[in-house]
Amino acid sequence: MSTTTAAAPAVLTRRPPRRTPALGALLTLARRRAALTSRTPRQIAVPLVGPAILALVVAPALQVATGGLHGTIDYTSFVGVGAVGLVIPLSCFFAGISVLVDRETGAQRELLAAPVPRAQLVPATLAVALVLACLQVVTLIGLTAVRGGAFHITASGVAWFAAAAVLFTVFMYGMTEALAAKVGQQEDFTAAIPGLAILPFFFAGALYPISAMPAGLTAIAKVFPLTHALALLRYGIVDPHGSGLHDIWGMSNTTAEAWLSLAVVAAFAVAFTALAIRVFTRAAVR
Repeated sequence: MSTTTAAAPAVLTRRPPRRTPALGALLTLARRRAALTSRTPRQIAVPLVGPAILALVVAPALQVATGGLHGTIDYTSFVGVGAVGLVIPLSCFFAGISVLVDRETGAQRELLAAPVPRAQLVPATLAVALVLACLQVVTLIGLTAVRGGAFHITASGVAWFAAAAVLFTVFMYGMTEALAAKVGQQEDFTAAIPGLAILPFFFAGALYPISAMPAGLTAIAKVFPLTHALALLRYGIVDPHGSGLHDIWGMSNTTAEAWLSLAVVAAFAVAFTALAIRVFTRAAVR
């Protein structure tokens, strides 16, 4: 008597979706964001209009009317570098608006379903915002030089300038990305621009040294990352003596003051980038 053993049914296993390599996905997302940005020229030009007028028209007029700064710093250069503190925040906020538009009417929902880590969407957009802000800053400094601004260009000074500009841009974009992920409407996002992008500009020593303000406001200004960034920017190409850094720290070692201010800006950049990634990934699953 023979027995027949039935073959066990084959179990079909579904392979998990193949994930795109991290670097390749990041570059792809960055190229997509760059393509979207290039289609909206206003995102490139508009953030530069106001600061350029400030550096090219207002600063020379104030220098003639008030005699400028009493010292070795050219006032046109002083305000030209100070206008960077307006260019970068406005540029980052425009990038944040494009993120909101992409979330509501673009392809962000499809990207969230793609086999790439959601957290990579933030650094990909940050990379494009960083390149755009740097181009705007270089353009502003170039226009200031054409207008008659005097700059002290050295290799180490350019390094301090670049480090401060990059880290401050990273901080500002982290703030705007977190805000864009948190709010639901463009109106709520744009309502925050005066308080977060414009108001600190007037307290951080963009148009005058922070030591010219009352003591209480000077103490508040020292907390702003923009104050440290502007002091570093001027230390790099305008004020090799570091008078802005002395106003913050009151030390005799200018290099040590510069490293301390750079550490402050770097800490804000790291903290707000981490916050932006956390808020974005949580908002993506809502």
